[in-house]
Amino acid sequence: MLRHPLLLLCPSFFTKNYSTTWLALAILLCSWFALYRTPFGLRLRACGEHPHAADAAGVNVYRMRYIAVMASGAFAGLGGAIVIVTFSGEFSGTAAGLGFLALAALIFGQWKPLGILGATLFFGFASTIANVSQVVPALAQIPGIILKTFPYVVTLIALVVFSKSSQAPQAAGEPYDKGKR
Repeated sequence: MLRHPLLLLCPSFFTKNYSTTWLALAILLCSWFALYRTPFGLRLRACGEHPHAADAAGVNVYRMRYIAVMASGAFAGLGGAIVIVTFSGEFSGTAAGLGFLALAALIFGQWKPLGILGATLFFGFASTIANVSQVVPALAQIPGIILKTFPYVVTLIALVVFSKSSQAPQAAGEPYDKGKR
């Protein structure tokens, strides 16, 4: 058996995981690589930050933005499928505010894949505290409804503290007009 320090601290960390967890981590690493280590990623980021400069360099901004929208739609659909597969027997038709947590993770993670990973781990830890609160004796005295709101309160606090330093791409949400320069 392996005797890695991380495994000794938390022996069940790498056991009983959904295969979709590993799929999400693989997608995250591939997207980080594609965005920061390939010419395609450089062009895509340029179209989000300075589309006119990218156009002047010969990049088809419309095509790159359509590719980005299609990829984000595909990832959103895959995320919805993962939620349904993960909650298979207990899914009640509601996503329990996960979209809000996803947007908060995007802002809290500074719009960077590895930062978003850290933010989602942080929010996942807060959700886990809310879910296992009745098992932990120190948290058992706190009413369950208060603990169920814990991830959302932590999210709001994190957004208040860190949202001022978060910088979205400069041209995010702005339609590109080739005639404007």
